[in-house]
Amino acid sequence: MPPMPRVVAVDPRAPDRDAIAEAVGVLRAGGLVALPTETVYGLGARALDAKAVARIFAAKGRPENHPLILHVLDEESARRLAASWPERASRVARALWPGPLTIVVDRAPGVPAAIAGGGDSIAVRSPSHSVTRAVIAALGEPVAAPSANRYQGLSPTTAAHVVAQLGDAVDLVLDAGACEEGIESTVVDVRGASARVLRPGAVGAAALRAVLPELEVEARLERAAPGALRASPGMGARHYAPRARLVLVESLESARSLAVELAARGARVGLVVRERAGAVPASVLVRELPAGAGPYAHLLYRTLHDLDDAGVGAIVVHDVPSDETWSAVADRLRRAAESA
Repeated sequence: MPPMPRVVAVDPRAPDRDAIAEAVGVLRAGGLVALPTETVYGLGARALDAKAVARIFAAKGRPENHPLILHVLDEESARRLAASWPERASRVARALWPGPLTIVVDRAPGVPAAIAGGGDSIAVRSPSHSVTRAVIAALGEPVAAPSANRYQGLSPTTAAHVVAQLGDAVDLVLDAGACEEGIESTVVDVRGASARVLRPGAVGAAALRAVLPELEVEARLERAAPGALRASPGMGARHYAPRARLVLVESLESARSLAVELAARGARVGLVVRERAGAVPASVLVRELPAGAGPYAHLLYRTLHDLDDAGVGAIVVHDVPSDETWSAVADRLRRAAESA
């Protein structure tokens, strides 16, 4: 069994000062700390330390052209990282920060290009989780923190998920329990003539439009070619994928039939539904998720992690509704279903 990182339990209602101080010490020494956020666990390093940032890419096996998200306390801190800060960036930050929203703006010259995947933009957000905010405040500088998982793998929503994927590639894990949202932040690019959603996420389009009436939501999912520069993480065709093959099926009956057929061939199969699946063989592991988009998103990654851990060879998922409230979940499922 590979060496495990140090894991420290932290109560999010009253973060322990010693745990926060230990995390800050690791970061100042150029180390990596897995941090709980309201979305998923992040793999944190000092954002302006190029060597520490390089360790993030190495630990995740992440291509160098994939940008990282910078985490800050507030708008003032974000402005210092940007070459320019449009009025609409202030509008959306003041309305939705701290929270699960990432804003893309032009990168200031002093911010390492590696943070932006070699591009000229930065993606920045102010998390609401008390533990991560305490770390950023005590450190006194921004933290780069993509999801604390292997490249293209399932995002972690518990400390155990982090340890299972990264082992001792991370120096310290702050364990504050399960993440509230369970899905990544929404990414909005405010640099152009109108604001544009690059990645749907925990903040829905309706909440964004209330602040940004000019918002554009792509009719098709944004996808970047493998070697292309990109302004946001999560834009690869394949992402957020379990180890098992994931298959999306439009109707409940078809999903159930496929799961039963695969089981009849000797496979151990996971079946994820939003309602009763009916009778299935014992080798089909059924997971019934909530019918609402938010509660479904909260449990999605945890469910896929659990099915992976149960040793299934395939996961059949009854597809989610096509309306806008489900866009973030639909994005994750479609990318997870892409071939490797």
